[in-house]
Amino acid sequence: MTPPTPPTEAAVAPPLGRLYDVEGRRLMLYRSGDGGPAVVFLPGAALVGLDFLNIHERTAELTTSVVYDRAGTGWSERVELPRSAADVTDELHGLLRAAEVPGPYLLVGHSLGGAYARHYARRFPGDVAGLLLLDPFHEDMAARAPQQVREMLEKFKNPELPEPTEAQLEMGRGQLEQQFAKWPDAVRGPLVDLHLASWRTGWDEGRNLYDEVSDELRHAPDMPDVPVIVLTALGHDATQAQLWPEEVLREINDGKRALHAELAASVPDGEQRVLDDAGHAWLHEERPEIILQAIKDLLHKTRARLQH
Repeated sequence: MTPPTPPTEAAVAPPLGRLYDVEGRRLMLYRSGDGGPAVVFLPGAALVGLDFLNIHERTAELTTSVVYDRAGTGWSERVELPRSAADVTDELHGLLRAAEVPGPYLLVGHSLGGAYARHYARRFPGDVAGLLLLDPFHEDMAARAPQQVREMLEKFKNPELPEPTEAQLEMGRGQLEQQFAKWPDAVRGPLVDLHLASWRTGWDEGRNLYDEVSDELRHAPDMPDVPVIVLTALGHDATQAQLWPEEVLREINDGKRALHAELAASVPDGEQRVLDDAGHAWLHEERPEIILQAIKDLLHKTRARLQH
């Protein structure tokens, strides 16, 4: 069985949304709803905009909601990965203008997307009304991690990843079809095919997290005074459970909880909410009501601020 072919340099049409030209590059964006502030979802590494389709559609009942794919991911045009946080945030800044999505925005960033959301807010403070950070990456995670984790991260820097076997691809397809069972038929098939074709993308996108991106985050301007909610996921996550022994994972989670608490405390109107029953990768599907409530709370706060 030949692995599916990923989108080429000339990005193909996505099952939802459209491609916008941003400085000569074609990028996917899908919007629903109306009103403001517009909510913009920033996916984590290995995820794409339409992975957030269900929570996006529920958010669109409250306000304008936007999902998109960074260049090099999803249905957006291919680029060499990894990229700098400056490149990613410049790109999003241009895309929202090309798509005529009015600001200021409530940015919802997951994992790596949470780091990019923070960087966007610090570089374009006038564009941001609030931040919801879903188990976000933090630049000090490696420094706070157990020695075993730091040693493994060093080994991950230049991995030789073998091509998946036919059996692995078939198993992966079954798992993905189950994961996306609630998605519309017209989206499910293309989304499964995309994830199978781009299984290496998340790895490539995160290769500079602990050096270049972390340095950018450390040296960025201060956070603007906007409402921030940080959701910390401490429940079972299948991928992390395979990577780390239980006692090491417990130390990782303890460090993450502390870093997220510091992140929430770094702004005047910051709050941490801990989820003991959701994992890192799919907390937006495991606990959608919690995510939606956080969005509602931030919309209430940001609208009140914008009226004054």
